[in-house]
Amino acid sequence: MPDAPLTPGKRHVEVDPELIGQPPRASFVELGVMSCFSFLRGASDAVDLALTARALGYDALGIADANSMAGVVRVHGEAKALKLRPVIGCRIETVEGLAFLAYPQDRAAYGHLCRLISAGRMQTLDGEWQDKGACAISLAMLAAHAEGVHLIALPPRDLTAEFTIAVEDNVVAFPVSGSRRDAKTRPLTAAYVDLLPHLAEQLPTMKHLATCFLYAGDDIARIERLDMLARANAMTILATNDVHHHAPERRPLQDVMTAIRHKTTIAQAGHLLHANAERHLKSTQEMERLFARWPHAIHAARQVADACTFDLEELAYDYPEEIYPEGRTPQQHLEAETWLGATQRYPIEEFPQGVPQTVRETLERELKLIGKLGLARYFLTIKDIVDFARGQEPPILCQGRGSAANSAVCYVLGITSVDPAKHALLFDRFISEERKEPPDIDVDFEHERREEVIQYIYRKYGRHRAGLCATVIHYRPRMAIREVGKVMGLSEDVTSALARTVWGSMGREVSHRHAEEIGMDLSDPHLRRVLALTEQMIGMPRHLSQHVGGFILTASPLTETVPIGNGAMPERSFIEWDKDDIDALGILKVDVLALGMLTCIRKCLDLLEDHHGRALTLATVPREDEETYAMLRKGDSLGVFQVESRAQMNMLPRLRPREFYDLVIQVAIVRPGPIQGDMVHPYLRRRRGAEAVEIPAPSPEHGPPDELSSILKRTLGVPIFQEQAMKIALDAAKFNALEANRLRKAMATFRSRGMVDELQDMMVGRMIKRGYDPDFSERCFNQIKGFGEYGFPESHAASFAHLVYVSSWLKCHFPGAFACALLNSQPMGFYAPAQIVRDAREHGVVVLPVDVNHSEWDCTLEVLEGHSQRHKGTEDNSAAGFNKAQRDMECDIISASSAVSVSAPPQSGRQDRDIALRLGFRQLDGLSEHAAAMLVAARQAGGAFADVADLRERARLTPAHIEKLASADCFGSLGLTRRQALWDARSLVAAPDLPLFTHAETREEGAERGRALLPRMSLSEEVVTDYQTTRLSLKAHPMSFLRASLGERGFVRAADLRARKNRAMVQVAGVVLIRQRPGSAKGVCFITIEDETGVANVVVWPDLMERLRRVVMGARLMEVRGRVEYDDEVVHIIAQHITDTTRDLHRLSDDLLSAPLARADHIKAPLPSGRANPRDNLREGAGDPVEPWQDPPPGNRDCGFHGPDLRGHPRDLRIIPKSRDFH
Repeated sequence: MPDAPLTPGKRHVEVDPELIGQPPRASFVELGVMSCFSFLRGASDAVDLALTARALGYDALGIADANSMAGVVRVHGEAKALKLRPVIGCRIETVEGLAFLAYPQDRAAYGHLCRLISAGRMQTLDGEWQDKGACAISLAMLAAHAEGVHLIALPPRDLTAEFTIAVEDNVVAFPVSGSRRDAKTRPLTAAYVDLLPHLAEQLPTMKHLATCFLYAGDDIARIERLDMLARANAMTILATNDVHHHAPERRPLQDVMTAIRHKTTIAQAGHLLHANAERHLKSTQEMERLFARWPHAIHAARQVADACTFDLEELAYDYPEEIYPEGRTPQQHLEAETWLGATQRYPIEEFPQGVPQTVRETLERELKLIGKLGLARYFLTIKDIVDFARGQEPPILCQGRGSAANSAVCYVLGITSVDPAKHALLFDRFISEERKEPPDIDVDFEHERREEVIQYIYRKYGRHRAGLCATVIHYRPRMAIREVGKVMGLSEDVTSALARTVWGSMGREVSHRHAEEIGMDLSDPHLRRVLALTEQMIGMPRHLSQHVGGFILTASPLTETVPIGNGAMPERSFIEWDKDDIDALGILKVDVLALGMLTCIRKCLDLLEDHHGRALTLATVPREDEETYAMLRKGDSLGVFQVESRAQMNMLPRLRPREFYDLVIQVAIVRPGPIQGDMVHPYLRRRRGAEAVEIPAPSPEHGPPDELSSILKRTLGVPIFQEQAMKIALDAAKFNALEANRLRKAMATFRSRGMVDELQDMMVGRMIKRGYDPDFSERCFNQIKGFGEYGFPESHAASFAHLVYVSSWLKCHFPGAFACALLNSQPMGFYAPAQIVRDAREHGVVVLPVDVNHSEWDCTLEVLEGHSQRHKGTEDNSAAGFNKAQRDMECDIISASSAVSVSAPPQSGRQDRDIALRLGFRQLDGLSEHAAAMLVAARQAGGAFADVADLRERARLTPAHIEKLASADCFGSLGLTRRQALWDARSLVAAPDLPLFTHAETREEGAERGRALLPRMSLSEEVVTDYQTTRLSLKAHPMSFLRASLGERGFVRAADLRARKNRAMVQVAGVVLIRQRPGSAKGVCFITIEDETGVANVVVWPDLMERLRRVVMGARLMEVRGRVEYDDEVVHIIAQHITDTTRDLHRLSDDLLSAPLARADHIKAPLPSGRANPRDNLREGAGDPVEPWQDPPPGNRDCGFHGPDLRGHPRDLRIIPKSRDFH
């Protein structure tokens, strides 16, 4: 799981509203403002627009994005922070090509406007499902929703431009349906000036005609004409500057956005671009000067703004009513369900006295506050959703998390799994009367079955009352440089090279220095301009997508609160606001989230029941199992929820968990909060007894010595959780409720340097004044700042710790089932299937290859005895010419698995020693689930396949599918090697499928003779082809073939690092698995590499990272020179130099899947290499030397060996799957 959220931080006005005075009333209000939420049209965000408006003398600011309300909450918030009045509206653009500014005067009119946009975004004019992002609004639809909406017509630049609308007797006809024209209507094509009278008659709220200066030389004449046209139709012109950006210097970015939107380049965009940089916010004085001849145009803008009194704070949220039995009120029903759940959570068998008194008192206190705040319906809705999931067959695993785990009511209702009474969790962290903010209950569901829950919500509430929140997709550096560079005329090679200099997918910049390192000439002004525009583009919204699961539910139509649009997925719809917008308006949301580990656990529990007869649930997995904790103390946690990252693996042997609460701390401690607060090392020292446990205390005159004991006792006097840091501010710094709430909000995003300094002075200064140690005081505040980046409250950590323990127990006792479930739940977690399989084999699990006669789509478990018998039967029926080495392949795999397990830690708790893991067809690249299902169905109907032709005939697979199976070596049970299976697969394609040849023995005999002449594929080629087709190999590790030459050069195997002395210099080499560069690490990069014996942890300090950035970011195979360092039981290599040796991958293979079959006499495959070592085991049998050709063939005289270019071939990169990079 990433160490930080994968969304860019939002910009906010960095001023304290309390220090801002009310601006004087201005004579003009700009209403024609597009923000960046008119995607790729407006080039400024809410912060820049609000700050500029305030600086230019405005007291109010309109917002009118194109067919959207997506940006209004942000403009509302930033304007309010600067004491500006936001005027909420939108720009309606119709399918006829006409455009209007639309401003609702009150709450009802706002609802009409939202319904209009929703209608355009959810259905086409013909009533079909609308495409995501599209919006079809007709004039008829606008007329039907215009009541109370001030419409301002936006005339085209050319008033003689023609438009086509539906008319009846020369009067515009607006049927309410909008999609089908009445038989009496006919299309009318006319100039805009001729259509305006019809529009004015049928749109009674359209009282104004917008006008602006275009600086084309005819502005005065054009505005005079518009003024006359408006007067003739009982309208008034209205002044605007048609704002697309806040300042003139943003115009180049707006041009880039226009070119991207139209899929062209700046050089070719022509008249698509604005003619000048005048489309920016201008001061009220400048607008008065421009429209001095038409003062009524200035007055009209002010008049409309004053008439529109609607404020987003009027959106009184009404949670939907549920159906309650026996005429109960929501609160009465919640109380009844709570006490019923309490008796189930605290059964009489375990609690003879009934529900413990402390729990009863807690429930009573929570229920009272829930009733006071009117939240009963919200809790009942969450319970209903959870009950639905658990009532399915089979049940959908789910568990609440986050601050909801602080609630005893949530626990007894079955929403959460952690008893807050056992962990002293604080209900006030979840709901507080003082904060007046809605609670947030997050519930995780199996990621593969969450859709069932989502569709249940849609069915129950209807799409007009239920919608997912949006997620704003912003431009990230890689996307920005590619799209900006493309429209600015850079080649794809250049933009790709620049994009590759950005770390991961969430870098923050395109560095000039990194551009120079890849050979870019920064003296070129065009390139510098491209980089500058890219930096401006980063963080701009690109489009809306659906949130991972945040639902908004309403009693009245949701479309009257916010527009709803369709998602890309079928049957998905989402609102235009994201979760922060929802929180800002105080609207309750239901978070229906997806968690891959729940899917994995459910699949694993199913396997346990099917193969071991153990019916377990999340609640009945045996608790406090010592063998499980012993496994974790060794850092043996690959695949385990939340503690599988290298940082967590390294922490486990140091923290040495022995009970559940240790896991709670383990989950929370490797986070920016404790790290930045320098709390990690003090806690670890105290835990192992190297440092005395001391709880800081104030001076005697300022408070009792145990003032913080209740807060810090369980964590040995060191604050680890968010709640602790907040309580220290309350108790030690004596923050009042308002100050604490301000600090809590600042903790979410420490965005203002001034606010940080002020709060730091307040908290640290007060603590020191009361006698606390200055160092402790500073570290407490630094920790709070760290939580602003990413940190865990104790309740959230406790919820996750539950899944940590369950997944650890499964891995410890049933590693085969756990690995099988992990593979079947991909993609998820830190590690690729190759590492999951390697880890399973290290734990003694026998892993069997994909096979057409044994595999399903998913990976499966097999009883070893049954497997051996079945394999023997297959041998008896094998075809003539069967290769004995291939026949023994699975037996070799079993032996290899056993050998691997010898070096692994003893698994005394393992309970599945007679079970093998069979890989499924899902591991094959390019084979669809549908094709696999056809194969399995044919096998179930007619038994095992006899040969390749039999499979093709019965399974009806395409030749391409059969060749993929052969390339992946899936015909082992038929006695065929990979090359033999490929020969047969391609012979089926080559031979005519005619009756004359279908049963001809000659064809079979010819195929067998040709197959018998095929050379054996070397083991290195086998391994490489495995990786190319299944991304893993059971035969050997790629590094094993390079070990001889590495050994001669003094390279150490990963398994031998522990034998080296601390600070000893070593050289290691391996495949890059994971690269991590967490924000809390201050530029340090952590790399995990793997060789044939295990993994090594490499630490790259920032200076080396910058010096060798291309190598660190791009290498698939690397050599590292550095020092070994020990930290408790954890071994690191502090890198001093890194070399990219990815090109060595082509030493393992020639063109495997085609060339070897082209020449039947090609018995000895030459090995292309510029650095080959005769002792490298690159062929079948360690004694085979590499034989360079004495005389290179014509056309290749410059290289010593015939084969791929030494620079490497793109296919070589496919030998090793790409690393997984995290922030």
